[in-house]
Amino acid sequence: MRLVINILRRGLALALAAACGLAAAQTSFTMTYRGGSTSACSSSYSISGKEPSGSGKYPVYVHVGGTWESYNGVWASAAVNAAVARGFVAATVQYDNASFGSCGTIGTRAKCIFNPANANSAIAKLCSRAKADCSKGIVTGGLSQGSIISVLSRNYDSRIRASMGQGTGSTYTIAYNLQSCIANGKHSQPGSRLRIINGERDMFVGGTEAIARSQAELVTGIKCSGSPTSCFQGNGAGWAIVKDYNTVDLYADHCFMGLGTYGAQCTGVLALDPNYQYGSGNWALPATMDWLKSFVTP
Repeated sequence: MRLVINILRRGLALALAAACGLAAAQTSFTMTYRGGSTSACSSSYSISGKEPSGSGKYPVYVHVGGTWESYNGVWASAAVNAAVARGFVAATVQYDNASFGSCGTIGTRAKCIFNPANANSAIAKLCSRAKADCSKGIVTGGLSQGSIISVLSRNYDSRIRASMGQGTGSTYTIAYNLQSCIANGKHSQPGSRLRIINGERDMFVGGTEAIARSQAELVTGIKCSGSPTSCFQGNGAGWAIVKDYNTVDLYADHCFMGLGTYGAQCTGVLALDPNYQYGSGNWALPATMDWLKSFVTP
């Protein structure tokens, strides 16, 4: 009970401190686009976003959630909130995430979201918003399958300047090997524009710190000597491994950003870890969003 009370107190203090820095007025919006798992991109999906209320034109942030994750759940919404507070038109995109898939299947889902030549794609719809200026830059982020889509996004839209992924690797359990599309050099986004964050207990990309590290190295092509918990280039690109002790619930698995989300499907309490949402660690959401912001034009 004392631990729970301390967690709540710490989360409230961090939330109040963060709220003081997120005072800019925001406006919510919803849209639809045509996507799916076939090249026809024929199914209707939702987009949920926010944009600054003030006049002006803004760069765009697109978030893609994981398999089975609600596209506008607490984890995705936290990323959108953090992005709009930094001057983005920010949105989270629904897609066909009831299953995982091969490079071909996930690549098709990514193309339906990020193909600017398709007027019904999610990126075309977002860039058409009055306050969006995609010439200022687009950045992306995502969790699990959504992180693969985030990394692959620049395959389809060259305006995407940087991408982050959480729970990102080439091997998801024993059934899926995505090395042919997700290894460094196999996707259009260079390692110098990638930031990967993996939990040390990530059960989908290996289950151990060593494998989580090797998967991050594989995707980015960025390596540091020894066995570090982070490896960043001068511009902030690279990767970090979240340790158990970094998190409030002391369990850094595939869904390290959640409180009490244990088990193979990250089931449990869907609250946010305050260390992730408001903390100063290089693995936390503020550092990642600040990094993404560095690649766009204000």
